[in-house]
Order: sequence, then C-alpha cells, then structure tokens
Amino acid sequence: MPESWAASELDERLVRRRFDRAARIGTAADPLSREVARRMHERLDYLRIDPGRVLDLGCGTGPDFAALHERFPRAQIVGVDFSLASLTQLASPAGSWFHRWMATPRRRVGRVCASARRLPLPDGSIGLAWSNLMLNWLGDPLPALKEIHRVMDTGGALLFSCFGPDTLRELRTALTTTSGERVHRFPDMHDVGDALIGAGFSDPVMDMELLTVTYPDLDTLLSDLKGGGCTNASRTRPRGLSGRSAWTSARRQIESQMRDGRLPVSFEVVQGHAWKEAPRQNSDGGAIVRFHPRRARD
Repeated sequence: MPESWAASELDERLVRRRFDRAARIGTAADPLSREVARRMHERLDYLRIDPGRVLDLGCGTGPDFAALHERFPRAQIVGVDFSLASLTQLASPAGSWFHRWMATPRRRVGRVCASARRLPLPDGSIGLAWSNLMLNWLGDPLPALKEIHRVMDTGGALLFSCFGPDTLRELRTALTTTSGERVHRFPDMHDVGDALIGAGFSDPVMDMELLTVTYPDLDTLLSDLKGGGCTNASRTRPRGLSGRSAWTSARRQIESQMRDGRLPVSFEVVQGHAWKEAPRQNSDGGAIVRFHPRRARD
C-alpha cells in the first residue's frame, strides 16, 4: 500500500454510519459529485464500449442510474454500495420516467449491499465499471481494484474519479496547527495509477483538475461536509477537542482567505479509465498463446 494512503487508514464502520445518516436526511448526492459525474460522462464519449452489464460501484442513492441507462439503454445496471440506507433511497422523484422504469420488473436496476473488496458478482460479468468518488474512501485501494478486475469481462473498461491530495487544503492547513491531523489524506494520482497496474489493468489514462467551490462562510462548509458524511474518518484522527483558543486561531486563518464575501475551497479531482485485457498467463504461470485460423480463400 502506498505510504501516502497508509497514513490515513480509515475506519470503514464509521464511514458507513456517516453515509447511512447522510442518506436518511437526504444530503448524500451533493452538487460537487453531480458535477464530477457530468465530467465523467464526457469522458465516456471517447470510449468505444457497449456493455451488457454496468457496475455502479459506490452508487449511494443511485443518482447516476438514470444517465447510465440513457447512455446504455440495453445494459443491465448493478448498483453496489456498503451503505444499506443509501440503497433503500432512490435519488429520483416519484412519477418521473426513471421511477416508472425502475418499477418494471424486467428492467429493474439491481442494487447490492456489499463491500468493494468483496463483490458478490461472477467473474467476467461486467462490461463497464463506473465509480464516482468512491476510491478515496478506501484505506488501501488494491483489494477493491483487484475485485473490479475479477468481475470485469475481457475488453471491459473501468471509469472512475476520486479526490486527490489538494482536496480541502485550506481546511487542512489551518486545522493541522491544532492537535493532530483533522482532515484525512487523499490519494495521489500516481499512487492510483500504480494500484491499477498492480490489480492487472492495462493502458490506464488519468488526469487531474483542481476545482474551487465557494461557500458563504466556514460554518456552511463544515455543515455540508458533515451532512454529506464527508468528515474525517481516519483511525488516527484526534478524539478530543482542540481547545477554544486553537479553534479560534484556525477559524481566523481560514476566514482570512475569504474573497468578495465567499470562502474558496479546493477540491482536487482525479479522473481516469483503464481496460481489462485478455490474460497473458494461466493460473500456473504458463504463457497463453492464441491461434487465429486463416480464412479459406474462395
């Protein structure tokens, strides 16, 4: 596991409880994740793929189901998330076309409550794996990426996004001056690429964008993070309060960065895709040689 990820080993049960709560109060699908999803769909425009089954890994309340169905109308969609509360909430208003489509038994989206590290899906059953802002919630991505690779069909593609190290850097800089690290770390793009190769994927292509979201004040930012379940879940996070003077100093440092009455906050978004090629070795380590017979001449 890359050192930068190991430093922020996450408490998976705590992460699940927080996302359960966010789903119940209706704040799980935030505008930032919707913007990232839109950019991921733009990336799909350049991939030649017609999957029979699409895996939405870390699907949450299912805000990406409708767009994935619209793009791949013949594909079955399987949403997987470890938050049961999220899976029981459908992010589409009753009476919409998608709600009616979901009610049709033969076209129903499959929803499975499971960990990304242990997918209850058959080998080679997925043509496209889609994962929007999920990988950064894993302490070590490699087991999950190996599972994704296992369930993907040969020639299938993985399309993903995750937050990078500069995410919430304004908050991290100010709060690290208090007792301990109060914003957990996010993976570096190069670490993600190494993990993809280690999981068996080929031809990974990745890029990074730094997005700036503005908030009216610090309290609104903290409220949005808490409401969306996106607060520090590191096992080494400080358990106690930082003290009034330390918190006052951190608040003053953050609010000094306000511009035109708004607080700018950075989110580093890493996007990428990779492919599953035909295996070159069998389980015993022997090379696989494929012969393609010539066509008979007329």
